[in-house]
Amino acid sequence: MKKQISIAILGILIIVISCQKREEVIASNTSKLLFKSGFESDVYIDNHVYENSEDYRFIKGKDNETGFSWPIDILGASESALHYIDDDNHQAVYSEIQTVTGHNGNLTKALYSIENYNTGVTQCPYEILNIQEGTRDLYIKYWIKMDSASLVQPDMWRAIFEYKTEGYADNDGFRLIAFIYTDNDGIPYWHWQGDENPSTPIWEIDNKKLAVPLNKWFLTEFYWHWSEGNDGRALWKVNGQVIGDHHGPTTRNSKPIDFIILTQIYGNANPKYQWIDDIEIWENIPE
Repeated sequence: MKKQISIAILGILIIVISCQKREEVIASNTSKLLFKSGFESDVYIDNHVYENSEDYRFIKGKDNETGFSWPIDILGASESALHYIDDDNHQAVYSEIQTVTGHNGNLTKALYSIENYNTGVTQCPYEILNIQEGTRDLYIKYWIKMDSASLVQPDMWRAIFEYKTEGYADNDGFRLIAFIYTDNDGIPYWHWQGDENPSTPIWEIDNKKLAVPLNKWFLTEFYWHWSEGNDGRALWKVNGQVIGDHHGPTTRNSKPIDFIILTQIYGNANPKYQWIDDIEIWENIPE
């Protein structure tokens, strides 16, 4: 009888220990949420022109629905903002926060950007700047809705996301970038690329199997493991489906990430516009 009780107690202990170990594994796989906002509550674009700011416009305020505040300060970043570049006094490209019908069919506030024409390198990215922890993994997702008129001609392109490492401007670094191209028939497709300069890709992935949603909300996700070795990874997914999953270097010469272009409106397919909503940034892929 005592022997049976001992065996039963031992069995319970094994189950308890196994459950504890499983909980530890789950805990170790749990990613930390670093930022989340859908531009709600008191979030606004500060259109004050600050001296020597290179026409940066800061998104400010607290999103009371998520508890996070702008500007984004992940990875020790500071002074993150919209960056008007070659904007022709905001006539070529412009951004504002609008109330629109969101991806769930309800009214929502979203970041609207339009590029009417390109006068050289016209663009208006939201840049996460002055990053202090540029060797960290990161997972980013948000909803985006693009127009249906710009990506219909052959050999067009628009960029929607990227990061650059230190030294990239001097041809000593690395860029990770997500494009949408059109083929010779004007059909849009996805292009995922890592390069040492715009004309010298280190690796590139085309995806023509998954159709590019036009005039529809879609979920885009980016994840990378920063590394100069074979253990590096750069993953891009749209609506839960893999666009490209590169395994290998995601930097050059051990350079840390300098800044992240979280959202971007840039390219030769004009005029074009888009909305961005429900941004989430995690320290790893959330389980």
